[in-house]
Amino acid sequence: MADRVADIWGARTPYGAGGEWPVRVDQYLQEGVSEDDVAWSQSACVLCSNGCGMDIGVREGRIVGVRGRAADRANHGRLGPKGLFGWQASNSPERLTRPLVRRDGELRPAGWDEAMGLVVERTREVLDERGPLGMGFYNSGQLFLEDYYTLSVLVRAGIGTPHLDGNTRLCTATADFALKETFGTDGDPGSMADFDECDTIFAIGHNIAETHTVLWTRILDRLHGPDRPRLVVVDPRRTKVAQEADVHLPIRSGTNLALLNGIQHELLANGWVDRDFIEDHTTGVGKLEQTAKEYPPERVAEICGVPAGDIREAARVIGTGRRLVSTCLQGVYQSHQATASACQVNNVNLLRGMVGRPGCTVFQMNGQPTAQNTRETGANGDLAGMRNWQNPEHVQELARIWNVDDIQIPSWAPPTHIMQMFRYAEEGSIRFLWIVGTNPAVSLPELHRIRSILKQERLFVVVSDAFLTETAQFADVVLPAAMWGEKTGTYTNHDRTVHLSDQAVRPPGDARSDMEIFLDYARRLELTDKDGAPLPTWRTPEECFDAFKEMTRGRPCDYTGLSYGKLRGGSGIPWPCNDQAPDGTDRLYTDHRFNTDTAYCEDYGHDLLTGAAYEQKDHAAMGPAGRAVLKTAQYLPPHEPPGEEYPFLLNTGRSVYHWHTRTKTGRARQLDAAAPDVWVELSPADAQRLGIVEGDMVRVRSPRGRLEAKARVSGIRDGVVFVPFHYGEWRRDGEADEHSGPRAANELTITDWDPVSKQPVFKTAAVHVEKLADGDGASPAPTTAGAEPLPGTGRATAGGEGVTETSPGGAS
Repeated sequence: MADRVADIWGARTPYGAGGEWPVRVDQYLQEGVSEDDVAWSQSACVLCSNGCGMDIGVREGRIVGVRGRAADRANHGRLGPKGLFGWQASNSPERLTRPLVRRDGELRPAGWDEAMGLVVERTREVLDERGPLGMGFYNSGQLFLEDYYTLSVLVRAGIGTPHLDGNTRLCTATADFALKETFGTDGDPGSMADFDECDTIFAIGHNIAETHTVLWTRILDRLHGPDRPRLVVVDPRRTKVAQEADVHLPIRSGTNLALLNGIQHELLANGWVDRDFIEDHTTGVGKLEQTAKEYPPERVAEICGVPAGDIREAARVIGTGRRLVSTCLQGVYQSHQATASACQVNNVNLLRGMVGRPGCTVFQMNGQPTAQNTRETGANGDLAGMRNWQNPEHVQELARIWNVDDIQIPSWAPPTHIMQMFRYAEEGSIRFLWIVGTNPAVSLPELHRIRSILKQERLFVVVSDAFLTETAQFADVVLPAAMWGEKTGTYTNHDRTVHLSDQAVRPPGDARSDMEIFLDYARRLELTDKDGAPLPTWRTPEECFDAFKEMTRGRPCDYTGLSYGKLRGGSGIPWPCNDQAPDGTDRLYTDHRFNTDTAYCEDYGHDLLTGAAYEQKDHAAMGPAGRAVLKTAQYLPPHEPPGEEYPFLLNTGRSVYHWHTRTKTGRARQLDAAAPDVWVELSPADAQRLGIVEGDMVRVRSPRGRLEAKARVSGIRDGVVFVPFHYGEWRRDGEADEHSGPRAANELTITDWDPVSKQPVFKTAAVHVEKLADGDGASPAPTTAGAEPLPGTGRATAGGEGVTETSPGGAS
């Protein structure tokens, strides 16, 4: 029995290029439960964007375990620690089971009629006083497609406000925009099977080992098999991914664009490009060449703080590979010049002609399990069905599908991003804010400001959640929501694979699914279409799915060939799935024709430095006409550089054991024990200079706030401080001690966002570090992944119960 807390990625099953990743079925059942006691229900994991197929084990109406699905294309049976143990939050005694309403300053239990009556009453007051622009809705990246689409229709077509966004804005909005800028529409072009075929992997700002544990297991099996792929890694920390690299570039935070311009300089200067592909299938190479000429390795080395020789070697590895997979995540998306940098990652593969064939792709990775669905359904800053909000014909088509007047759909300006929504609330323009399945009182930047906004008496706050989060404690009404396993629906991973999750158990008490809550709200508001029919029209998840897939007909994310029946029993299926591709589509753009026709594209593009949106005439004049667009931009320094008072750069991020703000994983005993509290990572040189050793209590402060935590001395780059962002004010019993001051990383972060994607910048704030007190030599940081201490320091990471790992032939 493997300990999958200490041994995160499990046993190796090596394989070579072009081979099939061997099956290994991971399973964990509650102590005292045997397989004979369990009924299994089909699902997929919702604790990262890999979309690992899994079955939910049920006994006597309760979830008692999980196992990976051997047939699923995403994971071939494997599960990561969060997938194996995170389900236990569903059984937590802290679950919300009844609505809560604020009376006399206190949240008190209420019935659904009372709670929804207050929500609807306040909605009508705001609509009467301020119109649709007084209403704001902020959702998650962890709902189901059916939840999102219901919300999208009632907000866009029913209420008619542009103020609808998801917390995917914090996570992968840049992925969405980079794909649209380059390829014309959203949707990663490749398949995870491309990791089976490639001979080179370029990972920039993507700690795959901790953010996508099962994908890293797949890559490890390639790295430890025959004809090992070469690996180039860009990360200021010495993560497990960096330790496996052929070239590791620990660049200065906020300098991704300079590095990527430098790599393109080397590709072009050395002839490591496919000129025929560039000529036939791209546009914009002339301007790109002019920009790249300004970034020789010596200049880039000075900006990024890494040797010029290492930059040349990284470019040589990338430039001489025959099958290249490039991937990026929050180290790009949450950093400075995010969209500009992400577009350069696309450029690298396009210059090499490596898109649309096995082993050749770029992954603008998602982080959350259903982030892709927020974009497909229009529950974030996109128009439903990957339509273009600037294209009147697209808006009219959607209005016909929803049977509303096209003027009802707010397309006269870009949909409002969450940072702007909070600013409108701060200024008093938004007076009603419904927060669904997310915890902005921990996850948004500059938390003192966020708290002050949520506290405003003039702002009516509704929170739908499974737990009384830090955010829910500011609410006027709290609605108890069903979790994964307690409702039926679909969701789509980062290689466009759609999974079905059947309801396995009933939600506790009076909790309801998000779709049910939204439908109840719409009915009470008496929202209707042009013919007086209820809006939305459906009553069940399957009816919603059928309506959604018809809405996608002819669009890039065409679901018309999918059904609940087709998704049951086997593997997930990648879109587009339609009459032309009845079994789904592994790879997009195999004909090297991209979705950049002006009449079809999802966005007309932006100036990458200013964020200025291009209009239809600008796009038509550029004339991409099915060619990918090579976008380029000059590097500019971050907005808050280190200085004398704040000499360090703050880098926030994730731990392998936790998910977002620990609302779920903090209630899974094994995961919480593995990373029970926040920590601060420092390099050995910085720690020595400050008189800090492993386990000392330190204070980190910025111009906006402070946090206190124990130190971890690790292999991080000098001048950089790393803090995981998971920890807020909620603490498990016994966590607090005499040093329990502020511990949320976002007390420190800056109110700043990318000009194109509007994604907040979490990785370039300037901070000061000081020692508060001697410690006991023990840091709460894990010892198993990117936060591992220097040899001979740090506590051992707590283990979990044994997990069964079964390979073909029955070996465990």
